[in-house]
Amino acid sequence: MTLTIPVGPEARRLRFLFETRSGATPSSGVEEYWDGDITWVTPEDLGKLSDRYVRETRRRITEEGYKNCGVSLAAPGSIVLSKRAPIGQTAILGVPSTCNQGCFLLTKVDGVDERFYYYALIHLRPALEALGRGSTFMELSADDLRSVLMPFPREEDQRLIANYLDRETAHIDGLIAEKERMLALLEEKRAALISRVVTRGLDPNAPLKPSGQEWLGEIPAHWQEPRAKGLFREVERRTETGEETLLSLRMGKGLVPHNEVSEKLLEASDVTGFKKIEPGQMVVNRMRAASGLIAVATESGLVSPDYAVFDVVDQDLSIEYFLELFKTSLLQAVFRSSSKGLGTGEQGFLRLYTDAFLSLHFPYPPVAEQRAVASFIEQQRSEMLQMENLLGRSIDLAKERRAALISAAVTGQIPLEEMTG
Repeated sequence: MTLTIPVGPEARRLRFLFETRSGATPSSGVEEYWDGDITWVTPEDLGKLSDRYVRETRRRITEEGYKNCGVSLAAPGSIVLSKRAPIGQTAILGVPSTCNQGCFLLTKVDGVDERFYYYALIHLRPALEALGRGSTFMELSADDLRSVLMPFPREEDQRLIANYLDRETAHIDGLIAEKERMLALLEEKRAALISRVVTRGLDPNAPLKPSGQEWLGEIPAHWQEPRAKGLFREVERRTETGEETLLSLRMGKGLVPHNEVSEKLLEASDVTGFKKIEPGQMVVNRMRAASGLIAVATESGLVSPDYAVFDVVDQDLSIEYFLELFKTSLLQAVFRSSSKGLGTGEQGFLRLYTDAFLSLHFPYPPVAEQRAVASFIEQQRSEMLQMENLLGRSIDLAKERRAALISAAVTGQIPLEEMTG
C-alpha cells in the first residue's frame, strides 16, 4: 500500500527524511542494566505524555544496559513512533533517548522541521495502523514505514505550518483542558454530595449526635447505627451442575454475564461449586470491596467463590441507600482498613472477610428517609450526567476540530498566507 499526504508538488519517502532505527530491551534479570541515567522510551510512556515532548520515562537504563542491547541514542529533536500496542503514537524527544522494541526512533536529516513531521505523522496515524501486520498482534514494519510517501515543502514552509499549528492547537488544547477540569469538578461535587447525604441526610438543619464510630463522626440524632449483622446474612448455596449463567462484578456495570467481560474463566475453570445467587441478594467482591465492587443481583446465576453473597435481613431496608453508602470513598477506606491478608499495598491480596464486614456499624436512617436519600441521589446523578454528556460531547468536538485542522494544514488545504501570524 502506498500512502501519501498531498502537500505541494514535492514528496519524498520517509527513508530520505529520517534515519529509522528500532529499539531493544536489556536483559530484565540483570540489575546493573537498570535504573541508570539513559532515557528509555516505550509505547506506555508515549501513551502518558501531557505534551508532545519526551523528557522523562518510567524506566531508565544504565550505560551497561545500553551497550548490552545494542541500541542507538537519538538526539533531542528526533521523533519516536510506536510500532505496536498501539501503532502510531508519536512524540518528539526532548532529551537524548533510546527506546524499546515497540518503538522506532526517527532522526531527521537536513531540511526537516521535526514539528511539521510530528503533525504529519499524527495525520497519517490511521494509515499507519492499516499497514500493521501480524497474527498475534499488529505491528508496523520498518520497511513499510520507510516506504511511506511524505510531503516535502520548503523548510521555511514547514516551519510556518508548524508554527501555525502550534498556536492553533495550543488554543484548542486549552479549551479541552478547561472542559476536562470541569468534568473532574463535577465528579468531585457528585462524590461529595453523595457522601454527605448518606451520612447526614437531606436536612442540613437536623440535630446531630455522636455516632460512636470514629470514621463516621456525627449523624442526625434520630438515626440509628446498627451492626451489619443485624441487616445482612451471608448465604452459601453451591451449584452442582454449573449450568446457570455465570455473572461477574464489573466497575460501573454491576453484575453482568461473564461472557461480556472475558472468556478466560469459562475456558479455564469448572464452575461447579460456584455460588448461586437470586434477585435481591447483595454480592460483594471480597478482594475489591474497597473499590466499590458491590452490587445487588437482578437475575439468578452463579458468582465466583471469592465473592460473598448476602440476604437482606431487614426487609424494609432500602438496598439502594446502602449501595450508595458502600460505594463512597469513606466506606471504601473503612472496608480497606477492615480487610486482612498478605497485601501491603492499597489493595494487594487483602480480603474483606464476612466477620469483619458484619461487625461494622452503619448509619441507619428511618426507612422512608433511606428511600428519599436514594431517590435524591438518583435525581442528582441524572442531572449531572446530562451536564457531563454535554461537556464530553464538547470535548469530542474540540478533538475532532484539532484533528481536522492538523490534516488540513499538512495537506495544503489552508493557504500559507492564512497561516502567517
